[in-house]
Amino acid sequence: MSGRLALGTVQFGLEYGVANQAGRVQLTEVRNILREAAVQGVDTLDTAVAYGESESTLGRADVRGWKVVTKLPALPDGCDDVGGWVHSQIQSSLSRLGASELYGVLLHRPGELFGKHGKPLLDALAHLKTQGLTRKIGVSVYGPEELDRLAGEMQFDIVQAPLNILDRRLVESGWAKRLKDQGAEVHARSAFLQGLLLMTADRRPHKFARWRSIWSEWTRWLEETGLSPLQACLGYAMGVAEIDKVVVGVDDSRQLKEIFAACNSTLPSLPSWSQPIDTDLLNPGRWSQL
Repeated sequence: MSGRLALGTVQFGLEYGVANQAGRVQLTEVRNILREAAVQGVDTLDTAVAYGESESTLGRADVRGWKVVTKLPALPDGCDDVGGWVHSQIQSSLSRLGASELYGVLLHRPGELFGKHGKPLLDALAHLKTQGLTRKIGVSVYGPEELDRLAGEMQFDIVQAPLNILDRRLVESGWAKRLKDQGAEVHARSAFLQGLLLMTADRRPHKFARWRSIWSEWTRWLEETGLSPLQACLGYAMGVAEIDKVVVGVDDSRQLKEIFAACNSTLPSLPSWSQPIDTDLLNPGRWSQL
């Protein structure tokens, strides 16, 4: 089962996550994490140009032999050579990573496909494949409603989307199955909702208290099933058959070992959340406004 995990690397480049108390992961620990992950059969790394020093750190740690998926940042204002910009961005990523080829290149802002640069952006992504700079192209989305819009714009090789025991929209919308039927790889991120689902009530930031009924049901269900929050989160994400990779981020190799120990958990039931769940809770991008 651990081979279905992919290693998220935003923590290697930024201080990231609502539960993060250790700051950015240092190079020595990055090497320890990569070594432990490889031993357990993990072969895919998820990064992005926007993740601070992540790509450079991975390059120093040596990622030869890994499948690396990165994401393009937003197009700069006034860009009049989209193809040249995309090529330059990917060459820079490859240089930082010390790699000759990427496994995947995703759009971090797929809504740009609907703007005036949409067609040249799509052409530039396809050209990366013909040049042998990446094997696959795709998008990273915040929710299935983006996929509703994007469906007619491009054929996705990889789609990365949030999925966790609280946020089941990818499955319930039918998009997880639809993507698999189309032959796309589906990578699920946010399995722990940036660590929020793993936090005890006394450590959970007060701004999340407005969703008291959700936390009450979460606590009740965990007690009923006897599962730890980590087992529950991994059991749900790994239990969705359409998911090819579950992207998990860690701050140290100890956390990674705990994930490997918990990733074979099975769930006897699911919590009974009140529907629909507020997207202000599901989307960490909105948390700074809470």
